[in-house]
Amino acid sequence: MRAGEYPPVPFLLAALACRCPRCGRGRLFGGLLKVAAVCPVCRLDLASEDAGDGPAVFVVFILGALVVAGAILAEILFSPPLWVQLALWTPLTLGGSILLLRPLKAGLIALQYRHRALGRDANP
Repeated sequence: MRAGEYPPVPFLLAALACRCPRCGRGRLFGGLLKVAAVCPVCRLDLASEDAGDGPAVFVVFILGALVVAGAILAEILFSPPLWVQLALWTPLTLGGSILLLRPLKAGLIALQYRHRALGRDANP
């Protein structure tokens, strides 16, 4: 392998581990959901990366279906008071949103890189 060439990074590794889509070793995020300016390992420029609203839409659909189904099932089976429903589903919704957003955003960035949609140097 020549200098500057990188083997393809498996999509799931980049998504689930939130790693750089080019080298698979550098951290993709510099904060909770803020994409790092550059990969600390391979120096891939990620400053202008924009995943858009795609990850949020997927979180709404996935988590919304699970929470609504769970709340309906809990209501049918146990008929808990409203405060119990709120105490149960509010933290699950907030925590689940944060846990799902990072890998979904990393996965979308990895797909954009793989299909050369980043508009930058995208070595396969």
